[in-house]
Amino acid sequence: MPKRIAIVEDEIAIAQNYCDALSRQGYDVSHYRSRPEAMTAFTVRLPDLAIIDVGLGDELEGGFDLCRDLRVKAPVLPIIFLTARDTELERVLGLRLGADDYLTKDISQVHMLARITALFRRVDALSAPQQKSQWLECGSLQIDTQTLHVNWARHPIELTITEYWVVLALASQPGHVKTRQQLMDAANVVLDDNTITSHIKRIRKKFKVADDAFDAIQTVYGLGYRWLPSNS
Repeated sequence: MPKRIAIVEDEIAIAQNYCDALSRQGYDVSHYRSRPEAMTAFTVRLPDLAIIDVGLGDELEGGFDLCRDLRVKAPVLPIIFLTARDTELERVLGLRLGADDYLTKDISQVHMLARITALFRRVDALSAPQQKSQWLECGSLQIDTQTLHVNWARHPIELTITEYWVVLALASQPGHVKTRQQLMDAANVVLDDNTITSHIKRIRKKFKVADDAFDAIQTVYGLGYRWLPSNS
């Protein structure tokens, strides 16, 4: 079965270009022009990936609202923002709302398709048969590597696909510093340094909801991040 991609974009001509490009790659593509139209469709059936513009018609931040609603409904659904709005504040907000990637519309179709393929590759890796034990335990952290479930001190932590791979990369080698590039490689995605920083901030925030004293992810300035075994 082909992967189902939903494009939420209010400009028909732009959406059609995306739909044509993705359809040529074998994806089953649906287009929605507004947040209400998309949410109505997603209530019936979720896509395998959602590509969302920030501004949707009269809703200047309709895409952000849609992302927030989708994260409640589907915590691990891959979400990509594809928008003309490229300020640092908007990029950080999109990632903090739970998007896996934030792209601007000046990106080439080849690059866009590569990012989508990489995101699906990560999703597929989660459902692939595991040769080793499905559980990774590191102190209070417990990860089910087959189902993507993450617990901290028995409290479930809802992570996006990208956040999951970042946590797994850090916790797999506690005490070892992971550079931002290594975290990108682990997540199988091309991001900039600020995007990785935003993901780390969001991950910390989620763990702190379960445990206000959480401090297992240490920033090693000028190098990257590491998972502290003494605090995990």
